[in-house]
Amino acid sequence: MTTVVDAYLVAATSAASLLADPAVAERWLSPSALPEYRVSGLAGHLASQVFAVATALEVAGSTTTRPEVVPLEEHYRRARWLGAGVDDDIHVLIRSRGEGIAAPGAEALAEQTAETVDRLRDDLPKQPHDLALAVPGGSWAMYLEHFLTTRLMELTVHSDDLAYSVGIATPELPEEVLERVFALLTRLSVQRHGPTALLRALSRTERAPRSISAL
Repeated sequence: MTTVVDAYLVAATSAASLLADPAVAERWLSPSALPEYRVSGLAGHLASQVFAVATALEVAGSTTTRPEVVPLEEHYRRARWLGAGVDDDIHVLIRSRGEGIAAPGAEALAEQTAETVDRLRDDLPKQPHDLALAVPGGSWAMYLEHFLTTRLMELTVHSDDLAYSVGIATPELPEEVLERVFALLTRLSVQRHGPTALLRALSRTERAPRSISAL
């Protein structure tokens, strides 16, 4: 049975390979498919989904502070970026962080990401399931499974964004990864639009809503 750790490592490995694709370096300073993001900033944001896990593990191992642990749904209720406009402060900050992470350049970012994935491949399977990891930029924490699920979704979505931005095929991920991502996106879509909207979008073209976007 594929665990969330296995699924996360597959997606992280795929993202590291995507970042190393020559097309990313070639389009580094070009606009991306996301509003206000250059390819470089989007690449940095994608890589941050790897770095955030490594940092969270380091923090958990070096502090006695225990922030409040919340379930997955509550995490997204508290997330300031969800539903915010592209020019809102939180998204300006996220874009700035992405560019900062990407500052060393395409090749260096790809190498750093691959090295971090290698470390996580050794570290993550050793962690207890009840390990609580602090959420980046938040005052709360989530258990390992939920924390990795959020990063797994980000890796999958932003890998598609980056691949589309540089004109290459979106990386193919196995069913074991996509099932977890689709399950989370479905829950977030229902939370945002309600169950009827999702039901109609998936089954009734003639009365489907314009959008059931989860993010």
